[in-house]
Amino acid sequence: MEHIDAVVMKRFEARSSRPCEFCRELDPHFVQRRPLDQMVATSRRATASAHLTEDGYVRHRILELRRITSRVPLNAA
Repeated sequence: MEHIDAVVMKRFEARSSRPCEFCRELDPHFVQRRPLDQMVATSRRATASAHLTEDGYVRHRILELRRITSRVPLNAA
């Protein structure tokens, strides 16, 4: 199921969306995503909720969580 209603989705054009810089930088499979899954709303920052599709949102969140869990703890020796 899409993150945004299909009627609303038709209103989005290339001018009102752009590729997510966060996902492009961290996802090695970014170019293999469907084009709409790569896009975020132009008026918003590159966050998960800015993605136009549910799949784009989920993949963005997975990247965020991987980034958090891969950090070295502050009390590591």
